Amino acid sequence: MAATIKKINNTKKLENTILASIVLFVFKLVFFSSDSLIINIINEFVILGTIYLWIDYVIGFVKPRTSTPLSIILNTGILTAIIFFILSVSTSFLSTEIFTNGETDYIYIIFANLLIFVFIGCVTYIFAAFKELSFYRQKTDKSKYFNTLVFFIIITGLSKSITKIDPTLDFIENAFFVVTILLIGINSIRVSWIAFLIKKQKVYLLVIAIVLSILFGFNYSLTIGDGVINQLLYAYSPGLVAFLGLLMIYGSIYFGVIFFTTLFHLPTAEAFDRKAEEVSSLMDLSKLITQVFDFKELADTVTSVTTKVCNSDSAWLVTKREDDFELSSVSNIGFVEADKITTSLLEHHSYNLNEVVTINDSPIKIRIKNDVRTFNFKAIAVAPLKVHNKNSGFLFVARKRDFSFDEDDIKAISAFADYAAVALENAKLIEESLEKERLEKELDVAREVQYKILPDGVPKIENLEISALFVPAFEVGGDYYDFFEISDNKLGFVIADVSGKGIQAAFIMAEIKGVFESLSRIITSPSELLIKVNEILIKSLEKKSFVTAVYGVIDTKSGKVNFSRAGHNSIMLCSKGKVEHFTPPGMGLGLDSGDKFRLVIKEMEIQLDNNDIIILYTDGIPESQNSKYEEFGYKKFEKILIENCDEEVNKISNEIMKAVTIYSQDKSQHDDITLVIFKWKFNNKKSGEV
Repeated sequence: MAATIKKINNTKKLENTILASIVLFVFKLVFFSSDSLIINIINEFVILGTIYLWIDYVIGFVKPRTSTPLSIILNTGILTAIIFFILSVSTSFLSTEIFTNGETDYIYIIFANLLIFVFIGCVTYIFAAFKELSFYRQKTDKSKYFNTLVFFIIITGLSKSITKIDPTLDFIENAFFVVTILLIGINSIRVSWIAFLIKKQKVYLLVIAIVLSILFGFNYSLTIGDGVINQLLYAYSPGLVAFLGLLMIYGSIYFGVIFFTTLFHLPTAEAFDRKAEEVSSLMDLSKLITQVFDFKELADTVTSVTTKVCNSDSAWLVTKREDDFELSSVSNIGFVEADKITTSLLEHHSYNLNEVVTINDSPIKIRIKNDVRTFNFKAIAVAPLKVHNKNSGFLFVARKRDFSFDEDDIKAISAFADYAAVALENAKLIEESLEKERLEKELDVAREVQYKILPDGVPKIENLEISALFVPAFEVGGDYYDFFEISDNKLGFVIADVSGKGIQAAFIMAEIKGVFESLSRIITSPSELLIKVNEILIKSLEKKSFVTAVYGVIDTKSGKVNFSRAGHNSIMLCSKGKVEHFTPPGMGLGLDSGDKFRLVIKEMEIQLDNNDIIILYTDGIPESQNSKYEEFGYKKFEKILIENCDEEVNKISNEIMKAVTIYSQDKSQHDDITLVIFKWKFNNKKSGEV
């Protein structure tokens, strides 16, 4: 998708660039050169717009190639050479008499236009290259310096156009020219990317920088002369002449800075390359080890890579299993021989094996003979595999050659051992945690499903305040609530709790949402709707699964609430400082496939008065426990409601959650908490009624 959008944007940029170029070409066919102030102003802005569009389009090709700056510089050099060629040989085949004498020769004009478009194409790529190289490998945003430079280049170009009309105003152009040169110098020192080149690239860059610095300098000297091409460019656009000259100065200064910077980096290039290679090798090893989770494969990788990188003849790995060490992998040595050497070294050592130890007496001889081969090692290094200051094994590295392990070798072996220790420990833990990880992923999916099916907010009703709160437990349960705008004055609501936990409960919730959302539009009676929901769910729910729910409809004009309960907690009504529980008969959805569900379920109606509050909730609130496994209960719940009955619904929700959180702070939440509160904000009584 992103690639398609990028392609479309590039196509639009190309279309706009071509359109602007056509407009400029036609305009210059009619007004190639003019002394009219208005024509000159229009001319400069048309050229400026065309160049801007060209640069914007070309940057799309230059930016992806900044990772190989030498290729961009080489392309810049080729285009600079083309400019030099045109400036050098143009006198032999161009004449400006047709423009200075007021004659009209459209063949010359068309040719001159095409030639200048070649100039524009070259300078736009060069400018885009300078821009991208200035920001490449920069760790801080310094775009303001480059943007200021662009602004002054534009101002200098426009001031040169003013000078063409009134030469006495040339001091304005000179002032802006000097400031622009200073800004060019500031932007030219941003060449931090040179440090990341290898020595061979730096030598290559050094040569290119000399050539290009000189070439840009020659081009600038040619642009300020009185040659035919200079007159032609000046007649075409004074601003373009200024832009070309400043760009040549920019190139000369920029590549001069590159030359000296590269020259200073050259003496340390070999050391930098060597360190970079060491870091790269270590990163590759780290990546390789962390990607392999099979213990045996990982152990084999460690020993084979250690043998190769540490310039040794053999390597083997022993790991700790319970209270003993066992051989896990060998490289260029037999299991029997490695086991005998390990036993000999570990049982008869007189040195500290908590750090890398080298054994290279003059010479040490550990001779093991069997049917396969005979070993006579002259140097052995033993590195402990330590994780959290505990020794989990040893990495052995052996040489037959007559020279010992130096300091760099010991550091490398130590690094290998450290990485191997962590990786091997991870491999062990991976085997133990695969099932746990699978369950965690399942819970993540379930949480995501749960959040997606819950409403984003609460409906805005004139006579009704609504608050909804959902606090998930670590394990995913099956809590669900929703609102349905049935008509202009009817609001449906549901709160439900699916038995069980995990992804199965989450998917049942998703199914319930679809069922309630569909049926609420066609069935107005809460009890009839729950009967229909039960008929649908009984076909898909497993025998051990069921759902408790409360579904109701509020008349937002009269304040009447009709509801039915399918085995869920009671509905609580807080009115005039008292809390009352309403528990109409009903059984859980999915528990009965016959007529029992239809016969049991009943419907109730409540007439709300001003400031009456209806509370819907799930088990997570009354069943929250403290450290003594005592439940929060309904008394505390009701007390909070009575104390805050006159508050806004959001305040009531916060107070309930605050009390539950404090009560169960020493025990983790074991079930989801869902709380939905309605507060009726309309006085139903007529005047004179008590």
